[in-house]
This record gives sequence, structure tokens and C-alpha cells, in this order.
Amino acid sequence: MVDIQDYNLLNNNTFGIEETCRRYISFDTVDELRNVLLSLLPSDHPILILGGGSNLLLTRRFEGTVLHSAICGMDVTDCGDDVLLRCGSGERWDDVVEYAVSNGWHGAENLSIIPGDVGASAVQNIGAYGAEAKDIIECVEALDIETAESRKFTAEDCDYAYRYSRFKGEWKGRYVITHVTYRLQKAYSPRLDYGNIQSELDKRGIANPTARDVRNLIIEIRNAKLPDPKVEGNAGSFFMNPVVDKQIFDRLVQEYPEMPYYPVDANNVKIPAGWLIDRCGWKGRSLGRAGIHSKQALVIVNKGGARGSDIVALSEAVRQDVKGKFGIDIYPEVNFV
Repeated sequence: MVDIQDYNLLNNNTFGIEETCRRYISFDTVDELRNVLLSLLPSDHPILILGGGSNLLLTRRFEGTVLHSAICGMDVTDCGDDVLLRCGSGERWDDVVEYAVSNGWHGAENLSIIPGDVGASAVQNIGAYGAEAKDIIECVEALDIETAESRKFTAEDCDYAYRYSRFKGEWKGRYVITHVTYRLQKAYSPRLDYGNIQSELDKRGIANPTARDVRNLIIEIRNAKLPDPKVEGNAGSFFMNPVVDKQIFDRLVQEYPEMPYYPVDANNVKIPAGWLIDRCGWKGRSLGRAGIHSKQALVIVNKGGARGSDIVALSEAVRQDVKGKFGIDIYPEVNFV
């Protein structure tokens, strides 16, 4: 266990923002976490639960205690046609995907190379290429911050929606996730109908792709579009893709027939926020020390020495332009602290 006062969080957030916290505690086991929670004083609050820092924007010094899970390990239960993979919340998410694909367990491959830890997958309901964490989450284990009591939640309990869970809503700041269990299939049913997966497979002459083929392709696509946080600080996709009702969509598609879209249901359509931002002329542009990535307009990058306020100012300017041009509100996927 690590317990440090006045800790610099520069290396704990992928945006590369230099801010500090009053106290930083990293724990390796559930028992360590329980002891920490039972020992916290009123002066140790507020509490911030921090994983890999890949979906976080630090806007100021945090005058409280940061709790970081370093709980690792993956345990497998064979259930016949599928397996249950129980993972420590401190495991790197993409290590879990690689482990699953290597063992012939399917369902996570479309979520390849998303940064962050296992705990964040359950909080954020991470998603990409037509898949979401909720599709494979069986249950989530956590400790209550106030009582240190163990809790176990089903996926239904967590009330998952697009980039949302109760851990981001009514349960925010109430629980520390210790383990997440995923249900993965032995039989492979590929999801190839989102984005350019199918067309890229066709270009490569892959008619019957394996999960490994899909994982490798998604890694290649994402690496080509997304900047390396070690080179340019970023949190991946900064904005959520807006979901609009069909009346708004019908109006927009008449004016912009080239606009990409993804039907959600009979009444709602998802429009890529990156396309909206690009059409507002922001791709590759900067505002002070923050900029929009030149290859993916959905990504805000730290051009060097940016503060959280620089990122916020740019994101607000982008939001205002999208609202002004299209009449659509876009919202950050990244959590501001």
C-alpha cells in the first residue's frame, strides 16, 4: 500500500495535467481498502476514486483523498458455453481483452485498446465499434465508502446506459469497485456492422474473421486515428456522440445528406460528435495550449503545458459552435474534477 501527502497527479492522468491532491492512497487488496476506509477521518474527505486517469480532466488541486486501486488478478469459472472472468479493478482493461482473445473467449474484442482500468469499465460503461461493457458485465463488487461493507451488484442493478451507470449518477462517491466479472462466450459471433470494420476486413481479404483478426484491426484503426497520450496528452474521445430524435435528424439529413448516423431505435438516431465538430472547422485547430487532434475531431489534446482550464475553454468553444451550427448539444464524456 502507498500513502502519500501532497501527491502530484501528473503521471496519474493521461491528459498530462499537473495538479496535486492533499492525500493519495493506493491499495493492493480488498482488506487494505477496507482498513483504509475504516480509518478515514472527516478531514480526509472528499474522496476521489482514480483508476488509470484516462477519462479524467483535473481542473484544480484536489483538496481531499485520492483512492487508487492496484487490485490485480484474473480468475476463470467455466460455465459450459461461456466463462466468467473475474478481474481485479486495477487490471488494465486492454490486458483483459488480450487475455480473453488469447483464450478463445469472446465478447470483449470490439473494445480493444480502450485505455483505463477494469474498475472504470464498470463505472463508465466503456464502448466502441457497436459494443459496450454492459454487454458482458455479469456483476460488480465494491466496498461502501462510509461503512466499508462489501456489496455485489448485477449489471441490471447498475442501470447501464450510453456512457452511464449508477456509479456516475446516484452512487457517485459512494462505492469503491474492487472486482468486475465478465461473461464471455466460447462461440464467436462477430460484430462487424459498426464503423468501417467490415470494409477494412474486405480490403484485407478476410472473409471469415476471427476475434483475433477483429482485435488486431481495431487496434490498427484506433492507433491510426488516436494520439499517444505519452506524446500528446489526451483522454481519448472527449465528447459523447449525441442521440437526437428522428424529427431533428430528418431536418439535418436534408441539409447535410452526407452526414453519418446510426439508428438507435424507431425514434432516435446517434450522430458522430466528431463529424459535427469537424464540420464546424475545429479539426487540427488550437486554442492556447489545447487543441483538437488533426486526425480525429472527437479528441482534445494537450499541446504542451496546458492546464485544465485550457481544456475546459476549448471544449466550451467547440460546444457553442456545434450548438450554433446544428442546434445540437454535445456533452463531455470526460469527468471534470
